[in-house]
Amino acid sequence: MKLNRTMRGGLLLALAFAAAVGASAAPYPTKTLTFVAPSGAGGAFDTALRVITKALADTKLVSQQMLVEAKPGGGGSVFLAEYVTKDQKNDHKLFLTSPTMLINNLKREGNSPFTYKNVTPLAQFFVDYAVIAVRSDSKYKDINALFADMKADPSKLSVLGGSGPGALDHLAFMLPANKAGVNPQKIKYISYDGKAEAMAALLGGNGDVLSSVTASVAEFVEAGKVRVLAVNAPSRLGGVFKDVPTLTEAGIQADFVIWRGVFGPPQMSPEARAYWIDTFTKLAKTDLWAQELAKRGWDPEFLAGNDFVKRLDQQNADLKELLTALGMAK
Repeated sequence: MKLNRTMRGGLLLALAFAAAVGASAAPYPTKTLTFVAPSGAGGAFDTALRVITKALADTKLVSQQMLVEAKPGGGGSVFLAEYVTKDQKNDHKLFLTSPTMLINNLKREGNSPFTYKNVTPLAQFFVDYAVIAVRSDSKYKDINALFADMKADPSKLSVLGGSGPGALDHLAFMLPANKAGVNPQKIKYISYDGKAEAMAALLGGNGDVLSSVTASVAEFVEAGKVRVLAVNAPSRLGGVFKDVPTLTEAGIQADFVIWRGVFGPPQMSPEARAYWIDTFTKLAKTDLWAQELAKRGWDPEFLAGNDFVKRLDQQNADLKELLTALGMAK
């Protein structure tokens, strides 16, 4: 059948419309994905993202190319400011961070007006559980005995940590101490440039108590050099920590989980958000991911979507209370 000019024009319009609809309906993701580590190359964030993206590719859960970029500056605040203002709807750019994002927003000397409420929380992949430890020859056998002495004289003992005042190791100790009735403003805290240096100082007798994480103290517990008084975990851990009570068991409610989580842009589309929550949840259930966690000493605690938001809400409230008690809140 011959088509006249009018019919040909109508057919071309129909084909163009169908092509446009088909293009707009293309399944997400449609192009290369970028995952940003707001820290230096080779650091903890960068390493975590490279492991996550490789696992996503190896399990064939994501077929699009995935790039990892390191963007250091201001403890992540430089990247976050740029991301919130310039990538509001960029569904193809995600980032990974830790409680540092909350702290930078809450403390007086923090340098970020933005926090988790300005982006889209997707999933928490794993955690480092905070621990409070002493040398194996210390007189302290349990956390309540330690805090009882510190309550009577907060400056009696020196607390060592691998980060500065207002950062993770510092706050991980101050939160339970404050909940136990110790005046956090009078605690003598000595910061070192990293967890290894803080451990060396403890073993060398340059302090009495160490605030750290499970991954950094496990080998010293196994060697009999260190005694962990309490772990800030929801339940007892296995391995070398199987006999270590949690803070909750000691009667101290002070949730301070040092999580690693992935976030999306402020105005992320519902389709992209649902895609990543589903994809990350599937990854967390694979044997490959379980093997990666075990190999790297990461503690498996996966939370996605609204469950992750609830964790963030609770920790944000706890951190605000603690920083206020320390006189460090905005």
